[in-house]
Amino acid sequence: MTGAMTENEPATVSSAEFFARARQRLGFDIPAGLTDPELIPASGDRGTDRMLEILAREQPIRPAAVLIPVVDRPEPTVLLTQRSAHLNEHAGQISFPGGKIDAADASPLDAALREAEEEVGLPREFIDPVGYLDLYGTSFGFRILPTVARVQPGFTLRINASEVEDAFEVPLAFLMNPANHQLHSKEFRGMERFYYAMPYGERYIWGATAGILRVLYERIFAP
Repeated sequence: MTGAMTENEPATVSSAEFFARARQRLGFDIPAGLTDPELIPASGDRGTDRMLEILAREQPIRPAAVLIPVVDRPEPTVLLTQRSAHLNEHAGQISFPGGKIDAADASPLDAALREAEEEVGLPREFIDPVGYLDLYGTSFGFRILPTVARVQPGFTLRINASEVEDAFEVPLAFLMNPANHQLHSKEFRGMERFYYAMPYGERYIWGATAGILRVLYERIFAP
């Protein structure tokens, strides 16, 4: 897992540079692995890849989409949510707006935009989609396709309390700084697998959210 900067060198991020790089490196081709059980999303960690192979044989694929809303401020930020504590899955965790792809959704992008509007009331007219990031598999059997998007400032959020407890912004420069990417491990059926955590103040960003942010760092800042 390498990028253009060393692991000890902070990322300096301007809106213009970030979006220019993202538009150059991302597109809207939908990976076959989103729905094909024979194709396992690669995580870059052997233990996690093995875990995903096991889970793919035990449970059906659950395609999902999330929005990575990068707010185009003078110092750009990423809009994140804290899920409600009563939810059955990922209760209380820090997440991107998003969820399962419904049959009525025209595309993963459409699902991500719908979920962002339903969860936090982010209006579509403020969102300029840039492209899909890499497919990301989780230990809960989800295959997540993230959409990176430029979000114009000036929006007003309407939090859906049944799904989301809070929404907040984190500086993109903090999230793209590899010095803030903590690597932890846990055991899964006798195998060690690794995951990222990016604590920010009182917020503990970890798991799939931190993993997707790490992939974003690698895709946008890799040579």
